[in-house]
Parts: sequence; C-alpha cells; structure tokens
Amino acid sequence: MSSKYRVFLALPLLFVFCLAAGASGGVSIVPGPNAAEQLQEALITAEPGSTINLAEGTYVLSDGLSLDIPDVTIRGAGMNKTVLSFGDQKAGGEGFLITSDNVVLEDFAVEDTKGDGIKSKGADQITYRRIRVAWSGGPKETNGAYGIYPVESKNVLVEESVVTGASDAGIYVGQSENIIVRNSIATHNVAGIEIENSKYADVYGNTVTHNTGGILVFDLPNLPVMGGHSVRVFDNQIVDNDTPNFAPEGNIVGMVAKGTGIMVMANRNVHVFNNTLKNNGTVHVLIATYPNEFDDDNYMPHPRAVMIRGNTYDGGGTEPDGEVGGIITGVTGTPVPDIVWDGVVPLTEWMTWTSDDDRIYVDEADGTTFANLYMIQNTLYPWSTSPDRDIEDYAGTVPEPKAVSLPQLQHTN
Repeated sequence: MSSKYRVFLALPLLFVFCLAAGASGGVSIVPGPNAAEQLQEALITAEPGSTINLAEGTYVLSDGLSLDIPDVTIRGAGMNKTVLSFGDQKAGGEGFLITSDNVVLEDFAVEDTKGDGIKSKGADQITYRRIRVAWSGGPKETNGAYGIYPVESKNVLVEESVVTGASDAGIYVGQSENIIVRNSIATHNVAGIEIENSKYADVYGNTVTHNTGGILVFDLPNLPVMGGHSVRVFDNQIVDNDTPNFAPEGNIVGMVAKGTGIMVMANRNVHVFNNTLKNNGTVHVLIATYPNEFDDDNYMPHPRAVMIRGNTYDGGGTEPDGEVGGIITGVTGTPVPDIVWDGVVPLTEWMTWTSDDDRIYVDEADGTTFANLYMIQNTLYPWSTSPDRDIEDYAGTVPEPKAVSLPQLQHTN
C-alpha cells in the first residue's frame, strides 16, 4: 500500500482520537445509542485531573452513574442544553453518585431519576455549579426525595443551580461542614433548601418560591452526625411558598406546613437576616423544637442562639395550613405574626430560660409582628393562652458565625 493511502486511512482514527480527547484534553461524549456505556466507562477510567465533556443533547440512561475517582470535572454545554434523562431508569438509588474528593459538576441537567438526583457522599471539595435537577411530571410523592444531595461531606459549594419537584428537599446538605449554597433557585419542592445536622453553612442569594417550605435549618436525632450549628441564611428571596406538602408518609418534612418561609428547628447559632419574605401563607419565620419522641441521650431538641434581624416582610400568615397552622392560630389567631417561636424550652430551665448566649433574639423594623406561643406554659396552664408579642423582650444579639471559606474557591473565579 502506498504512503498516500496510509495517510488517508489514518485520518478517521485521528478524528476519533480528537473527539475522545476533547478540546480541553479530557474525554468528550456525544448523545447516541452507546452514550450511556461510554459515559460510565469514562467515569470508571478517568484519571485524576481530567475532564469529561458532555456535548449538547439528551442522554437516555437506564442505570445510575457513579464516580469514585478524585479530582475530576464533569462539564456539559449548559443546564438547559445537556440533559441526562433517567425516565427509563431501572436501577440505582440516584441518578448520579459521587464518592470522591475534589469533584466539579457543572453545566448539565439531571431529569426524572428514580430516586435522588445527584448525591455526593463522603466527598471533600464537591462543587455543583449551574446544575439543574427536575422531575418533569410536577410535584408528586413518587418523585425522588432529594435533587442536589451532598451528605457526610465537607467543603460543599452549590451555586447557580435549579431544582424542581423533589419530594423531600430540592437542595439538601446533611451531616456536612463548610457549606455554601448561593444564587440558586428552588421551586415546587417540599423543602426548597434544607441544611440538616450540619455546621458552618452560608445560604444566600437564592430564590426559593412555590415550595411547601422555603428554607429549613434542622437538627435531627439518631444520626451519625448531630449538633448542627453556625448557619447563616441571608439575602434570599423567599416568596409565595404555596405548594401542598407531597412528601411520602413518614418523612420528617411531611410536618412542614404549606406556606412556611423559613423554619429553624433544634439547631444552634442560626442567623437569619436581610431576607425578603413575601406571601408565605402560614408563617414567614418559624422557630421550633423537634416535636417527636426520641431515645437519643445526646440530642438537644431545642433551638438555641437564633438571631432574626433586618428582614423584610410582606403579606403572609393569611392561609395557615394543616396541624402546624392550627396550633399557631389557636394561640395567635389570623393573620399569623411574621415570626413565631413555639416557646418550648427545657423543663428544667422553664422558669429561668437559658444563658444569654442561647436565647432567641429578634431585632426587626417597627411593624414586624412576633409571637412566643409559650407552648410549655400553655400545656401546664391551659387557661393562659395569650402569646407574648413583645419583640423588645427578646432584643439582643449573639455572635454571628464567620463567613464560610471554601478551598475550591481560592483558585477559581
């Protein structure tokens, strides 16, 4: 064979090599009948420091994906351009599972997973950037529980992402530390954003609308990591949270009343400030003790060191929902005050409350309404059901947690 023919036959091989290598030196995948197998193979064989590029289009996947190689970037062409579709998923508890460190996920969508959308577990430096997770059938009990779901992780960044339709929480960060959730949109989930059993978290710049509850900061018993603390929720738009609760029976978020703006439960050193809360039908801000029985001697069910300040309130409290709404209005009537604290404190400290550092503090503009329900007192003395509406009794301060700093942001724009 002459040399000119050898060169001609090598050209297709060179083209295939360039496609696989990608413009940035990583691996590129394009939609097609073999894309699922190619993508999972790329995730298995990825080298640390490599990038997997997902071209524009829809990838039809019947099995969950997984990555356990550190220092890998998975990058699509845009959250509305590159779509991983799991509508025919047969196996896997989530669409995408990441169990390695220093992973960046950006510019793609995950739709209609059988279980959770994207889960990262035990990951250090995990970044979700411009990720969209959605269930296309609207709010349904059969949707996956969580959309973006980092758990037991540290140095977590979620930014510029969108989650719709989760039957528990759209953006959920649990049992983790050093967390930023910012500039994202959560809509038509049971909980828009939830920080649970976690410490050192900043939640800001987000739009949380048409969920059952907007932003939840919880601490729950009987989990490997407890004692959540040092959470800042600020500069968020929390408006029109009006979706009926569609959580499966038995889920803790099933107790969240439709029309809850922000709920702080059994967490410590939580600062809620500079948020806009509008038209949340049950209550804009609810501060509450964990309501269920538990057998965990290490668990503290009461919220402590909560600071509510400088927020803007508009409308709301005119359509209280469910058992929670009934309990509140049984004491306050309607409209429900902007800020409601159940007033439950440890029985051993009922008469003296707690140290100054553990109190509930409210410092809001004139015209903001508040109620302490005194639920322990009203249980012991049911003929006394008048709430304390005097914000001034609770004016004070607790030290604000420091801003969260993440290592992955030290070397990126």
